[in-house]
Amino acid sequence: MNHTMKRRLAAMLAVPALLFTAAACGSDDGNNGDTSGGVAEVSGKAGAKPEITIPKDTDPSEKTVVKTVTPGSGTAIKDSEFVRLDWTVEKWGGDQQLGGTWTDAATGDAPRRQAVEQIGKPSQQLPEKVLDAVKGQKPGSRILVQGTAGDLIGENLNTASGISADDVLIWVVDPVGGTAVDAKAEVKGEQAPPAAGMPEVEAKPQQAATITIPKGVKAPTELKEQVLIKGDGKKVEAGQGLIAQYTGVKWEDGKKFDSSWDHGGATAFQIGTGSVVEGWDKGLVGKNVGDRVLLVIPPALGYGANPSSELAKNTLVFVVDILGTV
Repeated sequence: MNHTMKRRLAAMLAVPALLFTAAACGSDDGNNGDTSGGVAEVSGKAGAKPEITIPKDTDPSEKTVVKTVTPGSGTAIKDSEFVRLDWTVEKWGGDQQLGGTWTDAATGDAPRRQAVEQIGKPSQQLPEKVLDAVKGQKPGSRILVQGTAGDLIGENLNTASGISADDVLIWVVDPVGGTAVDAKAEVKGEQAPPAAGMPEVEAKPQQAATITIPKGVKAPTELKEQVLIKGDGKKVEAGQGLIAQYTGVKWEDGKKFDSSWDHGGATAFQIGTGSVVEGWDKGLVGKNVGDRVLLVIPPALGYGANPSSELAKNTLVFVVDILGTV
């Protein structure tokens, strides 16, 4: 999923204090665990909101620090794997959470919107150096990354956020798990013909599907869905990270507005927590890994609640291949 599509599909997590001017990435310097100053202390169990304590009367380390606070268990997360994780970030001496996944569940009413990222790929939520620290860690671990905003965020630092390049940021990241899926993977099987009034889908190997809107048929006012290929994998549960290929077109003119195939292949997002448009949450939770799902989403379940979106008035048609979960 490209960054434009992520902004369209996702009710995104709170990017910390608008720190990033673009997809976050760090500088080219390597992380260094050697310290000549203080390092924040992190308490609490992995999976629960951490407490960050700044040592008193101590200047922060002059070098970027990467530290495993709590080791996990199982298979280490590898490069290119998709990983679901929690994170938080604070400024040294600021004593305030600037953003993160625990922010969404602060009232106890809303589900926590966890990040779903691919190791080694640009992220809109985590700097490259912070995400890279997850590689080699095991699920259930807790990782601290501490360094200056200039080193960790680099040229993408938004200084209008009130954070300067010299300010020290403390990130705590809890990876839940990793799953490897080939970027060119796609669902296999005999495809069912479209149900009455549904668009026709012509799937092409490793490229965006061709979706044809039925002539003379009005756009439905309620969510419509059809499983075109039935998979035999596990059911998708709310809160999981879902790995997929997708193609989306507008019902009104049949024009494609995006496809994972146009942006490097398989992508991932958290499902069932309001992290994506409601039509995806309603239409994909409960489906199976290996399913190819056709969704017709009215504006009310798409971008209708966001008048500024260029797709706010459109009925959206998606074909989604469910490749895995994490």
